[in-house]
Amino acid sequence: MRMLKTLLLTVIIIAGTTQIAAAQTTATQDVTIVVAAIDVISVSAGTLTITINSATPGSPPDASNDVSTTWALTTNNASTTKITGSLGSAYAAGISLAVTLQAPTLSGTSAGAVTLTTTDQDLVTGMSAQYESGRTITYSASATTAVAPTAGEQQTVTFTITS
Repeated sequence: MRMLKTLLLTVIIIAGTTQIAAAQTTATQDVTIVVAAIDVISVSAGTLTITINSATPGSPPDASNDVSTTWALTTNNASTTKITGSLGSAYAAGISLAVTLQAPTLSGTSAGAVTLTTTDQDLVTGMSAQYESGRTITYSASATTAVAPTAGEQQTVTFTITS
């Protein structure tokens, strides 16, 4: 009888220890994932030079086009978004820069060639949540004959995603 009590007590102690050990080998944690609003855009090159160097006799200088850069974006915005463009400062009188952004493949409509000013102008409208890269930027620089030859005039073009 005494041996049976000892055996029972040993089993209870071992069972209790096993439960304590098992309880110490697991843990739980609640994890909350928050997805913030994301509206980011980039261009493939930070600097671009466009040279106007030809004309047809009897006509203004030919516009010079460049399609060497691309743009990319990621937006998870629940609202319809658009891309606007503007210049940091105006070019000298007689010089203008137009830009065309190729529309994203999922959604959005390009406004076509838009002559940039210091005021935001719509370049792509009607975009929904999406990510896209490798979309072409077409620049067209023009100048009148009143513009004397220069070493170059640089202005900053800013693209913005907005609702």
